[in-house]
Amino acid sequence: MGDMMNEAQNSSGNFDLTQFYQIFFEEAGENLDQMEQMLLQLDLEQADDEELNAIFRCAHSIKGGAATFGFADVAELTHQMESLLDKLRRHELAPNAAMVDVLLESSDALRLLLARHQGRAVDTPPTASLVDRIRVLASGEAPPAAAAPASTPAAAVPAAAQPLAAPEPMVAETTARPRATTAGHRRLEIHVGPLEHPTQADGIADLFRDIAGLGQLEVLPCDQADRRVFAVETASSDSDLLDLFTFHVSREQIRIVDTSVPCLPEPAAAPAASAAPAAASAGEGRDFGFFDDAPGSPTAARADAVTPPQAPQAVEAVAATAPTPVAAPRAAARTEARPAPAAQVESSTLRVSVSKVDQLINLVGELVITQAMLAQKSRELDTALNQQLLAGLADLDRNTRDLQEAVMSIRMIPMSVVFNRFPRMLRDLAGKLGKKVELITHGEATELDKGLIEKITDPLTHLIRNSCDHGIEMPEERRARGKPEHGTITLSASHQGGSILIEVRDDGKGLNRDKLLAKAREKGIDAPDSLSDAEVWSLIFAPGFSTATEVTDVSGRGVGMDVVKKNIASLGGTVEIDSAEGYGMSVKVRLPLTLAIMDGMSVRVSDEVYILPLSSVIESFQINPKDINTVAQGAQLVKVREEYMPVIELEQVFQVPRFEHNASSPIMVVVEADGARVALMVDELLGQQQVVIKNLESNYRKVNNVSGATILGDGKVALILDTSGLVRRSRH
Repeated sequence: MGDMMNEAQNSSGNFDLTQFYQIFFEEAGENLDQMEQMLLQLDLEQADDEELNAIFRCAHSIKGGAATFGFADVAELTHQMESLLDKLRRHELAPNAAMVDVLLESSDALRLLLARHQGRAVDTPPTASLVDRIRVLASGEAPPAAAAPASTPAAAVPAAAQPLAAPEPMVAETTARPRATTAGHRRLEIHVGPLEHPTQADGIADLFRDIAGLGQLEVLPCDQADRRVFAVETASSDSDLLDLFTFHVSREQIRIVDTSVPCLPEPAAAPAASAAPAAASAGEGRDFGFFDDAPGSPTAARADAVTPPQAPQAVEAVAATAPTPVAAPRAAARTEARPAPAAQVESSTLRVSVSKVDQLINLVGELVITQAMLAQKSRELDTALNQQLLAGLADLDRNTRDLQEAVMSIRMIPMSVVFNRFPRMLRDLAGKLGKKVELITHGEATELDKGLIEKITDPLTHLIRNSCDHGIEMPEERRARGKPEHGTITLSASHQGGSILIEVRDDGKGLNRDKLLAKAREKGIDAPDSLSDAEVWSLIFAPGFSTATEVTDVSGRGVGMDVVKKNIASLGGTVEIDSAEGYGMSVKVRLPLTLAIMDGMSVRVSDEVYILPLSSVIESFQINPKDINTVAQGAQLVKVREEYMPVIELEQVFQVPRFEHNASSPIMVVVEADGARVALMVDELLGQQQVVIKNLESNYRKVNNVSGATILGDGKVALILDTSGLVRRSRH
């Protein structure tokens, strides 16, 4: 991103930084996610140096980018966070829970500030108390009491306004930042002007405040309103300063005058320092500004003397974000080979709009339909006369499948994207409820379609909140039952056949059968004692059903579990509950891997063709009609390996007309859904094929026992059956 900004700057002089805002917001969001995750995993007893350095780098990157783009409120808060983190990584302070709390709260505030700058929020989060708490913790004192901010209202008001106000014009960071050595510094006068706007040069003062080790700056009086004069003490070269200043003003507006006598003999740098001011203003010294920071030069040595050890860890988004006292010049970046792992990662990825990926998937879906049509028509051709054509169609079939799999993988996202947001949520929730809860995750690398990832987040949030609030007991209650004080919630994801299984399991008190039945009858739900355990557990999905004795801000209104089941059903998924009273509860969510293309089994019923999801098909077999047993109320059963299974005649379900010429012996296809199996009676198995799922409800209307539709190779529409709906039908 820095190279793009430099190129744009060279081509247009004073350019508009807003073109890079979106990249900054995305990178800041990624840094906040990474910082929050590392803070939650931080071991307070034995904090790892590498972890503390990584957390510091995240805050530093956000601060540098915010300072460059003029987001003073974000830069101020991250500057304070950086000060605390710097002392932690230098072992001047020991990390504690209060520090983690205030850093997490600051992370939340930064998200709101960034959202406000993006135009997605209107309320400005109060940051004054956070800044005060961070300063107290950074000074090594005890964290302030809850009433401390209220005791100093006069100080709180300016502090709250400080992040949004322009920086103080007179002095920028004169005493707060220690310098490496006075001997390596020069005194300069920087003349800036003429300015288009009076505040245009304020960004220069921000740089000296926000970039550690850059030096000290003082504003000198100037008679002309459109010019500014600064007195600067710094170890940076003229070219470095010019590279930084030109993010705010153009090079033609800057003139640097050296007013100092070097304290150390610098034969290589002396001619450049005594060069004409005009040459300095253009960034040209004895080496024309290209090699001031070449390895081995005195300037580079001075810069290395004050560079933090983690400086080469990444190429920053903008020049001002580099953790060194100065940003590396563009020419030096071309000539000096330095480790840049983040640059390699960034260069191997490409940010693409989701709409473009969706369009690509739709086109591949249409290609799959066209290929199926060609394959069907090719069966009518003479293989001897059309050998090359058929060979080409076979290659097209293989390439189409490979293309479809490659395109679908673009939308596949690891479950860690969802899982990573829960540790923080559970930590806050457990603290509010006074419980001790540990979250264990498995299968974070399991991939799921992006569309499903976005829609499964809310149901999983409800399930985890339910486990923490209703499942996990209070610490004293767990001790009384012989359990450890810390409850455990396990979140796992894994592939099973053509679907993904997500499980939320806790070791809490589990479900109470009698309590659920009593609550259901109180709500007017038909709940006889003859219900199986699985049917009793499923009562919690009834709308408005809640076993909480009182309503809190966490739960108790009966809104949640019914929404979970509704949302998962809308994704073509199922929910299964298992529980053992006193030992815990498990909720399993099964989802299809994608909502766009699936493998299906084509079956014929009379003259109609239906598609069964291949992941639901267990087996198929031929049977004589006399082997089907009829029981009470006309229900039919078939015996399969000593097990009786409900029979569903699809021609009756969908009222398919039957003609004499297509009557045949029935074929049974066994499908499984919601933990139960049924046998579907069909006339013929047409084979396995990939089908493109089209939403029937949005194009026509909702049809019972049908989850979607597809277009066959001959252009006809075939319905994709909802196996879960058929299983529920057999139960009633």
